[in-house]
Amino acid sequence: MPRFRVTIEYDGSAYVGWQRQDNGASVQSAVEKAVFRLTGETVPVRGAGRTDSGVHAWGQVAHLDLTRAWKPETLRNALNAYLGQAGDRVSIIDAAAVGPEFDARFSALRRHYLYRILSRPAPLALEAKRAWWVSKTLDHQAMHAAAQMLIGRHDFTTFRSTHCQANSPVRTLDRLDVTRSGDLIEIRATAQSFLHNQIRSFAGTLKLVGEGRWTPADVRAALEARDRKACGPVAPPDGLYFMQVDY
Repeated sequence: MPRFRVTIEYDGSAYVGWQRQDNGASVQSAVEKAVFRLTGETVPVRGAGRTDSGVHAWGQVAHLDLTRAWKPETLRNALNAYLGQAGDRVSIIDAAAVGPEFDARFSALRRHYLYRILSRPAPLALEAKRAWWVSKTLDHQAMHAAAQMLIGRHDFTTFRSTHCQANSPVRTLDRLDVTRSGDLIEIRATAQSFLHNQIRSFAGTLKLVGEGRWTPADVRAALEARDRKACGPVAPPDGLYFMQVDY
């Protein structure tokens, strides 16, 4: 059966997350419904990563197997037409034919995420549900210095959800940079894989540093505690974006 790789952009605010669930609309089910309307086939669409309710994506990657060897551009355009008809805030950015050995999840070498914070006194209008509004001024340089305490291979028990299903809390974090442009603070994270709520836990903890309530040494101590109770608050999903997958 021909296998296709698709790159997907979505506004996660209207969905219970990427994964198909019984308690509401998911991005995965929206794409699968579009595939069914196009082909008449009930096909699982397997993503590179599971995003939670309210989390967005500019570059989620998934694969699916079809019985027909569609032209990739025809597949992309047809799926987008059906997604649009259904009123979904989901777009197929790109489609490509790949070999049967390609797996969107297990073939991934690195995943890239972005967390956006708008640090300003005024509440958000255009950026509501697109970023985390923090009314206080944050010191992004202190946040960046603290973020470097987390780089490398560590037991990240402190920064993962108690509901995380990963077999091990050990991960290698390749990048965690904090930059600022005007009111916008961006936290960019890169690793082969992440734990459940890991980036949102990072963001909430780094906010404490930006407010001057924690120091970089406090972040290092939290990491070494290997205790979920040592983590700062978990940041809301609004500011998190699944940006890209490297293969």
